[in-house]
Amino acid sequence: MPSIKNDAALWYNENGWDKLGLAVPNWSDDQQSQNTNIIYLTNVMGRNLQGIMFNDDARLTTPPSLNTLTRVHKLCIRARDIMHARAVPENELDMESAHANPAPEVFKVYPVPYFKVRNQWMKDWCGLMLMSLTEAMQHQENLKAMEISTRFAGLIGQYVQRVYRQMSVELLQIPLADAKVGDFTLTEEQLSAYAPSKFFTSTEMIDTVPPIEDEPTEDMLAPITAGIPVTMLGNLGRWPAATVGQGGPRSTQTGAVGGSSFSDAPMV
Repeated sequence: MPSIKNDAALWYNENGWDKLGLAVPNWSDDQQSQNTNIIYLTNVMGRNLQGIMFNDDARLTTPPSLNTLTRVHKLCIRARDIMHARAVPENELDMESAHANPAPEVFKVYPVPYFKVRNQWMKDWCGLMLMSLTEAMQHQENLKAMEISTRFAGLIGQYVQRVYRQMSVELLQIPLADAKVGDFTLTEEQLSAYAPSKFFTSTEMIDTVPPIEDEPTEDMLAPITAGIPVTMLGNLGRWPAATVGQGGPRSTQTGAVGGSSFSDAPMV
C-alpha cells in the first residue's frame, strides 16, 4: 500500500450548501470508470448512504432508532451481496469481449451530512462508507471493462464490514466473535431485540432539540438527491480546521458560517 494517503472526504460547499457540513467521497482526478460494476456499486452505496444520513437520528446524540439500524443493515448487505456476486477470484479467467466494451461513465456523488453530524455512531459509519467509496472511485480496476476482483471486493468491503460489526456489537449486543465472521448477517429477531435503554446510561439517552429551522425540505434537497456528476463540480476542498468562537468553521470561499441557519443558504 502507498505510504501517502491524503484523500480525505471532500467538503461539499458549492452554491450555499456549506452551512450543512456535507461531504462527498474523494474521487481525486479519477472522474470516469470503464467498469459498470463499480459504477453500479458506488451509485447504490452513495444513494442509500445519503438517505440514511439525512434522517433525523443523525441530528441527535442519542442512540439511533431501529429504523436507522435497519437501513444501515440493508445498505451493508446490499453492498456485500453486489461484491460477492460480481467479484472474480485470481485463479479464474476474467470475461473478455472480442470487440465491444461499455462506454465510460462519469462518477456521481451524493452529498451526505457528515462534518456537523451530532450522532457519533452515524458519523463514524458515514466516515467509513465515504472511505469505501473513495477507494472504489480511485481503484485501478476502473480501467477494466467487465470484472472486479476479489482483491477489489476485499479492499472496499473491509469498510462496509467494519460498519456492520460496530453496529452489531455496540448497539445490538451481538458477541464480537459472531460479528467478526465474514458472512455474519443479523436476523429479524436480533434487530427487533434492540433495546438501547437497557445498557446505555440515562445521560446518553437524553438530548436537546437541535434547531428545527435548519432542516432542509425535500424540495431543497432535490438538486443533490439525484446524484451530481463529478465533472460538474469545482475544486472542492477539505473541511476547514479553523473555528470562529462557538460557531462553525470558517469557509475561505463564503466567509464565516457559524451560527447561520440553513434558511440563509441559496438552493440552486
